[in-house]
Formats: sequence, structure tokens, C-alpha cells
Amino acid sequence: MPDLIVSGQKIPDEQGNIITITPESAGWKYVGFQTYSLKAGQELKLATLAREVCIVLLTGIGNVTTTKTEWKQIGRRMSVFEKIPPYAVYVPSDDSFTIQASTDMNVAICWAPGKKTYEARLITPEQMSVETRGYGNLERQIHNILPDTEPADSLLVVEVFTPNGHWSSYPPHKHDRDQLPEESLLEETYYYQIQPEQGFAVQRVYTDDESLNETLIVKNGDAVLVPRGYHPVCAPPGYDVYYLNVMAGPERVWKFQNDPKHAWLMTPPKEV
Repeated sequence: MPDLIVSGQKIPDEQGNIITITPESAGWKYVGFQTYSLKAGQELKLATLAREVCIVLLTGIGNVTTTKTEWKQIGRRMSVFEKIPPYAVYVPSDDSFTIQASTDMNVAICWAPGKKTYEARLITPEQMSVETRGYGNLERQIHNILPDTEPADSLLVVEVFTPNGHWSSYPPHKHDRDQLPEESLLEETYYYQIQPEQGFAVQRVYTDDESLNETLIVKNGDAVLVPRGYHPVCAPPGYDVYYLNVMAGPERVWKFQNDPKHAWLMTPPKEV
């Protein structure tokens, strides 16, 4: 059985790190992901090296500094379940950044190969498109943090709010073949928060031939690796589910294929 769940540490390390996923630990090539829990006054300093980074301020307020630029007192939500877009900062490869927490903060660090094509920049909530996707109990809210319509070398970053009793990443879809324009090859991580925290989400990861066929029980603070295959998510009754997606691959475009057995669900039923 592949180990697709990466559970966070209950107690952060000295830097505040809770989760670290690298291409080496995941057994793939492109995506890296980390979460940090910082106390007010704490600093986190990291170098990007050959990778580009999207820093997502999940909760809290602080300063972010790169080698050329500083943004002070950014951030606004104290819970992801406020369902308002976050602040984010893009940092290119061959750079470094410091996060200084003004309040307690939770931050996600999204990594992928970089070419130093673009300058560091602040991504404000107003710059992020917000959309409602799906219908009925397939409806969910999307915040496009770093979509393929915005500049980056490799990274794609989006967050999704799935109300309790609803499904998302549904109908099941995949993006595991480098066959553009029909489908792009993108590795993907899911980072979860659940409200109330004692709840869980259910995620299935499976391929057409079911050589990969896992049903995962995901808890608050867990991450899931999606190396290939379809990957639908269910929020059980009583528990709202948030997840942050990070994707990257050989081409920076999101082109997916729905599971043909379930593609009929793309069409809302006609009202009687």
C-alpha cells in the first residue's frame, strides 16, 4: 500500500515546522510543500535555491522580506474558515525570504522548480479570483491563489472550501499524462484543515486499472500526496473541509480528464 498521507507533527520543531514534503520524500520530481506554525515575534528564514516559492499566509499577520523587497503587516484572516482569500507572496529561485510573525501565524510554503523568470511580488486577496464550482452537494468555493493565468515558472496554487455533506474534486478527475492539449502531467499535494477539528475527510486516489486504489481517512492538519490518478474528496456531515492544493509538472497548465464513468455528473439535473 502506498503511503499517501503525511501527518503533521503535533509539536512544531524549533523553526515552527509541522510538515515537510520534498520531491525525494514523495518519490516524484516537482512539488515540495511545508507548513509552519510561528509564534508572535518568531522569524523563519529560508533560501529558495533552485526552486520558486509561493508563501500562503493561512492565518495571522506578519512581515515578509526577500533580498529586494519587504511587505509589512500582511495577512488578515485568523481562521481559514472565514472563507476570504489569503495574502500570498511569490519568491523566485536564487533568492531568500524571512517571515516575521506579528501575531501567531500558520503559513504554507509551496515549492517547485524555478528559472528566476519573475521578480518577487505580493499577491493580495483582491488579485485572487473567487468562484463557486459545482452544483447541489457538489458545490464548493475556490480561491485561485496562483493559477496558470498568473506568472510563475512551475507552481500552481489554489484553495478549496467544501461544505459539510458535499463532495469536491468531483466528478473525479486526473492530470497524470503529459499529453497536451488534452491533459497535463501535474503532481499534487492536498493540505487539509477541518472544522470542528475532531472531524475527518475522505479522499480516494485511484487509477483506471485500479493498480492504485486507496481510500484515505484524512484528519485536520494532514497532507495527501496525489502522484497520479483520480482524487475526489468528501466532507462528512457536520464537518467543513478546507484544502490547499499545490501542483507542478513539466508544463505549467492545468488540463484534466474526468473519469468517464462519472463524467455525466458534470451536467446539472434539469429542474422539474
